[in-house]
Amino acid sequence: MTQAPQAPQAPGAPQAPRAPEAPSGTEPGSGMLRSRYRRLRRLGRYRTYIPPHPPHIPRRRWVVAMVVFLLIAVPSGYIALSGWQSRSSGEDKAYAASPRTLVYEWPSKVQRRIYDVPIPKGSTYVGHFETNEWDSSTLFVQFRTSPTGLSAFLEELGAQRPQLSERTVTIPRAQAESVGWDFADPERSYAGITIQQSPAEPVVAITVDLTKPERPRVYVVSTTEP
Repeated sequence: MTQAPQAPQAPGAPQAPRAPEAPSGTEPGSGMLRSRYRRLRRLGRYRTYIPPHPPHIPRRRWVVAMVVFLLIAVPSGYIALSGWQSRSSGEDKAYAASPRTLVYEWPSKVQRRIYDVPIPKGSTYVGHFETNEWDSSTLFVQFRTSPTGLSAFLEELGAQRPQLSERTVTIPRAQAESVGWDFADPERSYAGITIQQSPAEPVVAITVDLTKPERPRVYVVSTTEP
């Protein structure tokens, strides 16, 4: 395209500045922009824009490791606990069904007072076993004593020796078997009585083996309820 002819300027009029020609091989105006950029930079009016770095986010590797550990450990622990409880429950049931061993020593004074079992002085072969449940507690006691000691024992409980019922076993079979007692021998002579001195006191079931009258063996099951 042909350029339109420029109008002649009046003599003495200031001439408009001509734009510098762009060097060969560059786009028009690029030299001007570079020179202006250098000039503004020298004057401090232009600063190179440096984009800010994003905030540093630390890698919480220990948090990830802890989460992984919990995801593995919690289910494993639950399985182990369930297995232990199952095994413990099975052992408890087996223990409840099996005979329990008497402790061959005198029960404490507190036990004798709570369960109302005044063992006579001079008694031998003393053994006891205590069970505690949510609705009742039971003390199993056995001892060998003299005829005088047997009479004194019964009197402490408010009974007399003639009140013993001959050929009577007052201790239930299930309770007897739980501690290994066996009253089924027909060659032995038994007599028994059950005593409860008041509603607030324990029920004391007494069975006496009179096979050897000079050294009777006494079996006691005393049960108290809270």
